[in-house]
Amino acid sequence: MRLIPFLISAVLTIAVAAGVFKISGAYFRSEEVAKAEGPLSLHQSAVIAELERFSHLTHVLARDAAVIDTASGRDTGVLNRRLEDFAAKAGLDAIYLMDRAGVAISASNFSQPGSFVGQSYAFRPYFQQPLQGGQGRFYAIGTTTGLPGYFIADAVRSADGEIAGVIAIKIGFQQLEQSWRSSGEQVFLANEDGVVLLASDPAWRYRVLAPLSEGQRQRIKDARQFPGQPLELLKWQAGDGPRAVISGQEQIHLTAAIPPHGWTLHYFASDDRATARSWLVTLLVGFAAGLVLVLIQVQRGRRISAALARSEHEEAKLRRANELLAIEIEDRKTAERRLKRTQDELERASRLAALGRLAASVTHELGQPITAMRNHLVAAEIDPGGRGPLSGRISALVDRMEAITRQLKFFAVSGADTFADVDLNGALRAAAALIEPNLAEAGARLRLELSAELAAVTGSRLRIEQVMTNLLRNAVDACEDSADPLVTVRTGVSDGEVWAEIEDNGHGLGQSTLAELQEPFVTTRESGRGMGLGLAISAGIVQDHGGTMTARNTAAGGALFRVGFPVAGQEMEEDQP
Repeated sequence: MRLIPFLISAVLTIAVAAGVFKISGAYFRSEEVAKAEGPLSLHQSAVIAELERFSHLTHVLARDAAVIDTASGRDTGVLNRRLEDFAAKAGLDAIYLMDRAGVAISASNFSQPGSFVGQSYAFRPYFQQPLQGGQGRFYAIGTTTGLPGYFIADAVRSADGEIAGVIAIKIGFQQLEQSWRSSGEQVFLANEDGVVLLASDPAWRYRVLAPLSEGQRQRIKDARQFPGQPLELLKWQAGDGPRAVISGQEQIHLTAAIPPHGWTLHYFASDDRATARSWLVTLLVGFAAGLVLVLIQVQRGRRISAALARSEHEEAKLRRANELLAIEIEDRKTAERRLKRTQDELERASRLAALGRLAASVTHELGQPITAMRNHLVAAEIDPGGRGPLSGRISALVDRMEAITRQLKFFAVSGADTFADVDLNGALRAAAALIEPNLAEAGARLRLELSAELAAVTGSRLRIEQVMTNLLRNAVDACEDSADPLVTVRTGVSDGEVWAEIEDNGHGLGQSTLAELQEPFVTTRESGRGMGLGLAISAGIVQDHGGTMTARNTAAGGALFRVGFPVAGQEMEEDQP
């Protein structure tokens, strides 16, 4: 996984480098092409100048009196020396006069081996063209000397205007080729058939750029233009745009037209400098990219260092938080132990609070059995024969009295109550904590919907918690047979009263009223599961605090008990004038 970012960076770097190399290469090659157009133009001008420099000479010579007289049949000795002098001074390869049959009758090289005199050139196009009224122009290898040259010819007319012969000159381009080779440039000149006439590389001369047709080959053969030359294909290939491959190298390739024959000048220039500059730019961009990458890595390292420092700081804070959490857990354990002790004290206080009312109830309950016992005892004393049944009745009454007095052992004498401001939400939470075992045993859920803005009440915190505990236990017991036992507790403030509602989804109150359920020893549970004193004690505590208690069945089933206490300080404010 760590290699993936590296591979992505490498691929992106290669792609960017390739793009930069391609774009910069195209730009620098375009510059090289523009530079190559300058030498091409110079070579074009030089070739055209060579072709046109003596184009007027044959026209002048055709009107020379000595040429006309010789063509008309006079002696050639004077003209031979005259032509020899012209050729030497003009730098021409040869000047010669042909009769109407194409046979050379006078030439500047008359005295040299391989003289043109006596040779027939009737097959040459440059001889045939003047006979048809134009100027003859032709490039070919000389059949006599074997040297290539450019031939220009004009018709020589007699005094009566008839064609008496043809005067021709031969121009050699050896110096032009030599200048190409000495400059180190790659240039060649191809004619209209694609045959290379002149070239900076001698191996290219008389090669063809494309295969010749049979007609072209026959025409070249008839004119004896390139005798002894196989005219093989040149090893080159034109590419897209100004590009071509020649001698195994791809180079810049530019062309220029050479009038009037439709010749083409080909110029090749190396683009090595453009490639080198492209590599240089690519390396510079790569260096810059590497520098940027290094800076990014440095920044990334700094960010990582900062993040590591923050992480260490946060780790230290976390350790401190863990230490505080451990302390808090220990504090909670201590609070739970205190809560357990408080629960025990609350249960004891509950028994103590109920003791006074229980005493009155017990006195009332024991009064009737004791009176009956006295009556039966009196009757037994009067009727000695009735001792058997009487003893059984007295025994039953005594058992009832023992059962009632046995329950009094759960209570003890309590101290005086101290009233203060009490948070009803806090009392409910404390009571909820006390009945957690009851909830677990019954499998019931407790939902607390306590108001966040609840006013305090004035009273005894323990006794108020006792009321809430009794009501919550009764609710849990009432709904333990339900499919999904649920006890919901709500608190709120309205009309100067702080109230709490305890709702269950149990069996409800049935046909009983709250007044009936508040009577001591009255209970809706089965025998043995309670004395029926919880609501009686709770009602007394609520009454002692100036509060009210109501109860009703809900539409969905179950019961809802509501307890209300005056807001703390309300009675004092109402008593003020």
